[in-house]
Amino acid sequence: MLNVHELKAQDLQRLSPSALAEVAATMLQHIAEQGKLITTQAQAIKFRDVKIERITFELARLKSWRFAAKTERMNAEQRQLFEETLAADQASLEAQLEALQGQPGTQGEPAGKTPARQPKRQALPEHLRRVDHHHEPENITCGCGQPMVRIGEDVSEKLDIVPAEFFVHRHVRGKWTCKCCQTLVQEPVAPHIIDKGMPAEGLIAHTLVSRFVDHIPYYRQEQINARSGIHTPRSTLAAWSGQGGAGLIPLFDAHRKFVLGANVLHVDETPVNMLDPGAGKTKRAYIWAYARSGFDVLPGVVYDFCVGRGAKYPVAFLQDWSGTLVCDGYAAYDTVFKLEQRIEAGCLAHARRKFDELIKDNQSPVAAQAVLRIAKLYCIEREARVLSVEQRLDMRQARAKPLWEEMHVWLQLERQRVPDGSAIANAIDYSLNRWSALMANLVDGDVPIDNNHIENLMRPWAMGRNYPRFAIMEGMRPTSRRSNLHLGAMRGAFHLCNRCINLP
Repeated sequence: MLNVHELKAQDLQRLSPSALAEVAATMLQHIAEQGKLITTQAQAIKFRDVKIERITFELARLKSWRFAAKTERMNAEQRQLFEETLAADQASLEAQLEALQGQPGTQGEPAGKTPARQPKRQALPEHLRRVDHHHEPENITCGCGQPMVRIGEDVSEKLDIVPAEFFVHRHVRGKWTCKCCQTLVQEPVAPHIIDKGMPAEGLIAHTLVSRFVDHIPYYRQEQINARSGIHTPRSTLAAWSGQGGAGLIPLFDAHRKFVLGANVLHVDETPVNMLDPGAGKTKRAYIWAYARSGFDVLPGVVYDFCVGRGAKYPVAFLQDWSGTLVCDGYAAYDTVFKLEQRIEAGCLAHARRKFDELIKDNQSPVAAQAVLRIAKLYCIEREARVLSVEQRLDMRQARAKPLWEEMHVWLQLERQRVPDGSAIANAIDYSLNRWSALMANLVDGDVPIDNNHIENLMRPWAMGRNYPRFAIMEGMRPTSRRSNLHLGAMRGAFHLCNRCINLP
């Protein structure tokens, strides 16, 4: 039998007709097999290309949902529900896409397209405990027989976690006696948040943080603790929180004094649900937040739970305090500024929102011009943020003040051209009525241009807004003495548990 792989062109002339027929049959069979293989590979490549195209489309759609203009994406409530799922789906699709593009025969990046810049991973904190794992070759003798020399090493770090571990503190207090004097000596019991109780201070703090920072209800904490064999009924957890809150009141008083020691304060309020045991439902209460200026080298924020939104609550909290208060246009603050020596500072972000809402609905070209003028002021403010107080004030006076004055004249002229009662008229009136407050940052370099600093500090409340916080908690009777303690002590408990707290 002829070996067709060893035949050359000149050998074909010496072959007999039967041998040529055999060669032709073998070649046709080989061509058919190669054709089938090429067809199979082409189908596989086509399938991968289609899959890559589909994954790329899904990835683009997810990014559009997450990062597109507000008019093209979900509203705030929907986005909050699906944001984590979108992030997980995006990571999954990117991993699949990377795996498919790495296979042979797959089309790579289009020519001329710059690869997307990979985000730089933040270094792991230095304070974390390190567990070293050394990996060395088993044989450090070269093939030539000479011993190898270590010239360096590569170090990579991966973050790991040990799940929460319950442990027991055993306090052993020795008893000493004098047989002669019949005297007994023993160290007194150290004070605790809950005397003669089961929880140590670390467990109480963990319960408070889980409830009021991570917004984990007590019934879920009960289930989490049960996985470690620890029985903590929700009523017990609520009682711990109440007594822990009472123990935190001195810390709250000290922190309140520190925050009110600033000359510039931010203030804002947000609604929360409060249980109403008598009615069997929830009612609206409010969290008031007071923060030192965003330019302050020692930041601090304190929260005050109140059952209402009236002026009496900030008046009581800010008693004897004087300084500049940054706030929105809520009418309750009018009473606050009539007391002590207080200066009102407005929020340009609130004024901008009035115009921005009209831009979305294409209701007024004046609103677009107003937003552009405000954007120029924010550009200056971004540059001035890193400067000292004196330098920041000088920059505002030199560059921002002419823009403020020009916009003031322009708003007054436009107000005469728009009809009373229109949406654009209301937006202009909001800015003109608060013009002196809006320009307070031109007098003091510590005064910010808006109230966004405190609004960012209020965001943790949005996560647990649906959970009632400051009333009789799960499993507690309305007539319980501990429930009353829990309600009265929540002011103190709440401030320590929020991550935004900063002590001097």
